Amino acid sequence: MHTNPVPPDRARGLPRLRMVSARTVSPQIARSWLLVPASHPEDFSKAQASEADAVIIDLEDAVAANDKRQARADTVEWLTTGHRAWVRINDASSDFWSEDCAALKQCEGLEGVMLAKSESSSHLDDTADRLPDGTRILALVETARGMQNVAQIASAPSTFRIAFGTGDFKRDTAAGDDPVALLYARSQLVIASRAARLPAPIDGPTLNIAHLPTGTAHAKEMGMSGKLCLTPDHAAVINEGLSPAENEIAWAHGFIAAFEQSGGKITDGSDLPRLARAQKIVQQAEDFGIEVDAAEVSHSGY
Repeated sequence: MHTNPVPPDRARGLPRLRMVSARTVSPQIARSWLLVPASHPEDFSKAQASEADAVIIDLEDAVAANDKRQARADTVEWLTTGHRAWVRINDASSDFWSEDCAALKQCEGLEGVMLAKSESSSHLDDTADRLPDGTRILALVETARGMQNVAQIASAPSTFRIAFGTGDFKRDTAAGDDPVALLYARSQLVIASRAARLPAPIDGPTLNIAHLPTGTAHAKEMGMSGKLCLTPDHAAVINEGLSPAENEIAWAHGFIAAFEQSGGKITDGSDLPRLARAQKIVQQAEDFGIEVDAAEVSHSGY
């Protein structure tokens, strides 16, 4: 898994950006989460070599019932032969959940699991009880019931981060494709995550790459910091869209420098919130391996 490629300078006056050599992005801040069907083990290596921050081997919707046993065996083989990945397991009410948990319990390469159709804190707790202590669990909320209980799901001790299963959620609620139809749901996930002190949630996939930049920008505007994808080609677009932009980084460095030069003088009530925002942007740039030529950083209003 690699960081996104170096974007070209886009306009005079913007900072030159360069990416530090490929690094592992922490799952707390991972942007692109690539789902790869467990029934296609030939694609595991391709997914691992992609630009995705995180790879999830999918044992749930991407695998037909008759193929799950073999897909599970192929997943275990991959995770016990020097490879690492997350695994989406079947939901806790399914006939396959127990077998998924049992099979993964001894996999040293397991990064964590994504629990499909998380609808209550007990789903998370019961899953955690069947996996090694400390296993990270992504709660995939994709039903009306799950959304109604999202606060308790977020507060469950075993919940690591929340993801939004937009496809199944739209099917369950008959919501349409217009982004407005899911504004409330996305806001609920963001608020519940923040209240429970979890990392910002992961949005569902945008299937058409032509709409992906807009979909990624919308997720970021809603307060989400990750996005699922089903195709390796989508990862780089998501990474760029969920990383701080050149002008944001320029402003952040400039504001921090100006604040420090003033001796930390507060001029109005917006200074401390803007300082916190600037510090977050600088930290994100560091976490994602983005460097700015300090000589070209300017202090512009934001």
